[in-house]
Amino acid sequence: MLTLDKIYHASYVLKEVVRPTDMIKASNLSSDSEIYLKTENLQITGAFKARGAYYKISQLTAEEKEKGVIACSAGNHAQGVALAAQRYGIKAQICMPNGAPISKVEATKSYGAEAILVEGTYDDAHDKAVELQKETGATFIHPFDDEMVIAGQGTIGLEILDQLPDVDAVIVPIGGGGLISGVAYAIKSLNPNVKVYGVQSAGAPSMYLSVAHKQIETLPTVNTFCDGISVKTPGELTFELCNKYVDEIMTVTDDEVATAILTLMEKQKLISEGAGAVSVAAALFDKFPIKGKKVCCLVSGGNIDVTILSRVIDRGLQKTGRLAEFTIALTDKPGELMTVSKIIAKLGANVVSVSHDRADLNTDINSCYLRLSLETRNHEHIEKIKDELMRKGYRIVQ
Repeated sequence: MLTLDKIYHASYVLKEVVRPTDMIKASNLSSDSEIYLKTENLQITGAFKARGAYYKISQLTAEEKEKGVIACSAGNHAQGVALAAQRYGIKAQICMPNGAPISKVEATKSYGAEAILVEGTYDDAHDKAVELQKETGATFIHPFDDEMVIAGQGTIGLEILDQLPDVDAVIVPIGGGGLISGVAYAIKSLNPNVKVYGVQSAGAPSMYLSVAHKQIETLPTVNTFCDGISVKTPGELTFELCNKYVDEIMTVTDDEVATAILTLMEKQKLISEGAGAVSVAAALFDKFPIKGKKVCCLVSGGNIDVTILSRVIDRGLQKTGRLAEFTIALTDKPGELMTVSKIIAKLGANVVSVSHDRADLNTDINSCYLRLSLETRNHEHIEKIKDELMRKGYRIVQ
């Protein structure tokens, strides 16, 4: 049974390996709220998961440690388990979905664990881990549905209240629910007046739907780049704790998360992975009633795959009107491209790419399509450019 004493004990045990992450005031993120960032993206292994995994493994018996541990993870829990196993000198096998970021797979291996790639999602990796556990007798370290793991994650709640005693609300990412269960339990036990809000990806809303429908639900599929919270089925224990201690759960889209990642990079000089940025996305896009409140957004991890970072940045730029793409129908004659360029330059936009297509069968014989990608200031700037082009007689196709 989860108790506040276990969370305090976890905090004591974890002093030897994890760091109390900084609470950073982010005054330029919102004009309506006082936003603070709990930077678990700067934690050892780059995510909060080291807390729960280490505490769970620290409490194993000598016999259990001798048999080793096995876990399943999209990446961050894998690194936490691998780190703890390395510190205690025990064997670790980690089942990971084959679509897990290469950086997370390689980081897991670097701690000495065996990474077993499983075709499919986190849930498929979970099934494989359960199968291997039965064969080997190793201890299964669940990423979220375990009271020791939850107690380890709950130490973040203690730190939040210590660093920001007058906090009004805490916004926490949700995948399987281990993080928010521990944080919510700790905070509500010590100060029931603090609101605890949970955020899931709109492409993987398993806890959101389960709590809304008052029963655990399994999603047929998940579709989000927030791999760290891409979970089809929430835990039984975490479902109960979320029902009891979490005030409200909402979802954010991938585009909103991309905007949050870009905002954290530009304004706070912080790198967050998708799962870690959902809390900030919820604050930026007004998902909860936090106007005029002192709010802590828990940035749970920073292990974003650099191969998708540029795409995430582009989506964030498009979402905020900083990058525009549109197609203009032109008469194919000398000087047209120069005229369009002058109009755009006069209005202060920067052309970053041009495609000139004469072969499209949907155009007239003497026409062509000009596809442009522009750096712009905001959505109003984009509309001003389009209006001016149309005023000059150009037809914008899309």
